[in-house]
Amino acid sequence: MLTILGFTMIATFLVLIMLKKMSPIAALVLIPALFCVFVGKGGKLGDYVIDGVTSLAPTAAMLMFAIVYFGVMIDVGLFDPIVRGILKFCKADPLRIVVGTAVLAAIVSLDGDGSTTFMITVSAMYPLYKRLKMSLVVMTGVAAMANGVMNTLPWGGPTARAATALKVSASDIFVPMIPALAVGMLAVLVLSYVLGRRERKRLGVLTLDEVLVEEPAESEAVLVGAGGDKKGLAVGKGDNKQAASGSSGSGTDADAELPDEDDGFQGLDPNRATLRPKLYWFNALLTVTLLTAMIMEWLPIPVLFLLGAALALTVNFPHMPDQKARLGAHAENVLNVSGMVFAAAVFTGVLQGTGMVDHMATWLVGNIPDGMGPHMAFVTGVLSIPLTYFMSNDGFYFGIVPVLAEAGNAHGVSTLEIARASLVGQPLHMSSPLVPAVYVLVGMAKVEFGDHTRFVVKWAALTSLVVLGAGILFGII
Repeated sequence: MLTILGFTMIATFLVLIMLKKMSPIAALVLIPALFCVFVGKGGKLGDYVIDGVTSLAPTAAMLMFAIVYFGVMIDVGLFDPIVRGILKFCKADPLRIVVGTAVLAAIVSLDGDGSTTFMITVSAMYPLYKRLKMSLVVMTGVAAMANGVMNTLPWGGPTARAATALKVSASDIFVPMIPALAVGMLAVLVLSYVLGRRERKRLGVLTLDEVLVEEPAESEAVLVGAGGDKKGLAVGKGDNKQAASGSSGSGTDADAELPDEDDGFQGLDPNRATLRPKLYWFNALLTVTLLTAMIMEWLPIPVLFLLGAALALTVNFPHMPDQKARLGAHAENVLNVSGMVFAAAVFTGVLQGTGMVDHMATWLVGNIPDGMGPHMAFVTGVLSIPLTYFMSNDGFYFGIVPVLAEAGNAHGVSTLEIARASLVGQPLHMSSPLVPAVYVLVGMAKVEFGDHTRFVVKWAALTSLVVLGAGILFGII
């Protein structure tokens, strides 16, 4: 019964948010509360929620102060050179922009933190997508998949969990998986190319024009041109109509090139009052030190971001009114993300507290045919795709993977093969409603979580299968 109720609860949640019948926060709170009553444990709902909140409180604190820290770094201009470099590569070509999104997300993912990756990627690319009226779910989907592949780095989380749960070396798991993960990253880039071509076809030929389509007020705060510079981009709708200025589009990359820096389109306003060019190297050194401290685990991540945010605010904005203004500017993102995390704590608390997760896992493992025993690595890889989506990494790696490893060992499958196969589902896992970082992604991109889910699930699952296939082909799994 708990197995059926667990799957029903998850399915109900996903259907309601994808159909936009409920907001994610409301669904994360009300649906598990209702099912907790169905299970007959409504009296323990408070305990389950407190347990869930307690377990996720450090994550919520980390996200709150990480948003403030990187928001301040964006305000003061630390990432402006990255934005200009990406813009120089992307020009005004939707295909290049989508591929550039994947490349940027993959590079930034080297720090091992999904929230950081999404904050930097969205901050850099959001103005381009908005100005060219590109699909924002393409941006969130590509960024999530690129980060999912890179999330398998030993300091990213899943590999360390698998190594801990199975008592093997993280390097023994990760290093042999590099070829398969490289193929997975290549698949993300190919998919980005395909999606970029689709966006280019949908938008038609992009040409320079003197007509600037005004953005909503919130976009004008970060887009150059809102202050009166009327130089912009016009969009031809595929039939190569002449732009308003009378020039015709030829469809070549040259026609799609953005203006030079002096012409003003740089994604972030180069004249904003919050810039601190004299403190650029201090901010760069502070950020590198912070990321190094995260990787080396000198202090807990929430503590590091708390200290970093306080130091960044104090040095860059020594006057109290300026500090309050910066905190106010990022308060909406902080509230949205932290609220979503605490709402997710209700969902995970009920799933774990009622025992639904355990029963679901036991049912899945118990239904593996005996004939599949010698192929348990393949089975683990396939199961990792849905299980890491519907479960937290902790639940999967500490609750399910050891059981699969025992079953594999009984049929001569090594523990290391099981561990490597367990990483396959990470491209899809990064879009799971149980991953706090995904709320940073959709929140900053102003995308509905249901829209993101509907778009990304099929492509992320395909990427995971590519990684699995490459692992089998190379003899890694």
